Amino acid sequence: MSENQPRLEDQKKEDSRGTKEARREGEPTQSFKGASWAALLIGAGAYFIGLFNATMELNEKGYYFAVLIFGLYASVSLQKAVRDKEEGVPVTNMYFGISWIALLIAIFLMAIGLYNAQSITFSEKGFYAMAFVLSLFAAVTVQKNIRDTQQARNRE
Repeated sequence: MSENQPRLEDQKKEDSRGTKEARREGEPTQSFKGASWAALLIGAGAYFIGLFNATMELNEKGYYFAVLIFGLYASVSLQKAVRDKEEGVPVTNMYFGISWIALLIAIFLMAIGLYNAQSITFSEKGFYAMAFVLSLFAAVTVQKNIRDTQQARNRE
């Protein structure tokens, strides 16, 4: 170890004196966590603002709202099931299959809804599709970050 590098014990002492806490091994960086949360808030927020400002009927808005919520839940559930299997945590094939089916159904419902929507323009359809995909991806990333952070804390 070189003279310039502080020892781990010294870093922990610095942390207890009120300086910035060191990142644990395996924990995502604060900037990555922030970017993930920002992507989720931007994607879901844009989607909801688009629904609020849309000229479609209330039952159509409810359909698109329910599809987004269903998709978010399904994507996080699938990510958890895949990660659990990778880490040797028991996951039944039934749950794993249902997670995949739920995500595919959510994507299918969104695609069918946008394809059949007569009242919205092609550019609006693209907007909803992109906000939907961004939200699903960001939800998976946020869940992964939360789990990685918790595992890094548990190791100590």
